[in-house]
Amino acid sequence: MFAMVSHSPEETARIAEAFGKKIHEGTVVGLVGDLGAGKTLFVQSLARTLGVEGDVTSPSFSLMNIYEGICPIVHFDLYRLEREEELDDIGFFEYTDEAEGLVLVEWPDKFPEAMPEEYVLVEIAYGEEKTERRLTFRGIGTECEEFVKELEDFVHTSD
Repeated sequence: MFAMVSHSPEETARIAEAFGKKIHEGTVVGLVGDLGAGKTLFVQSLARTLGVEGDVTSPSFSLMNIYEGICPIVHFDLYRLEREEELDDIGFFEYTDEAEGLVLVEWPDKFPEAMPEEYVLVEIAYGEEKTERRLTFRGIGTECEEFVKELEDFVHTSD
């Protein structure tokens, strides 16, 4: 696990870009943070890094968006779901159990037991200043722990 402080939306975007340069296909990423903290900005910047050219929006109402880039990106927003059983209705497990491309899940903390054994958790929290954010990267499972260690080294050497 490691954390970084971003002082602006542009800096948050650069952190997401660095993340996108290291992420491996087949990875599930959970994004946790209050409304407006920057989860969608992070996803947009990550998607651009991976070659997505069209609009990248939060699937708050559609619950899932799929983007085509270097690899497919499936983006879930679980905020509006009430029960874990609803995950079956949107095909959640079809994408997370054997992830192809990337699977990005906003609000995974609503149904933590539904997340796969291996995933990367990105927590985005408000900082002391209005535009400041604290981004914490945590690997859940052995492979993702290793990835987060690699990511930390990469991010700190590319500053």
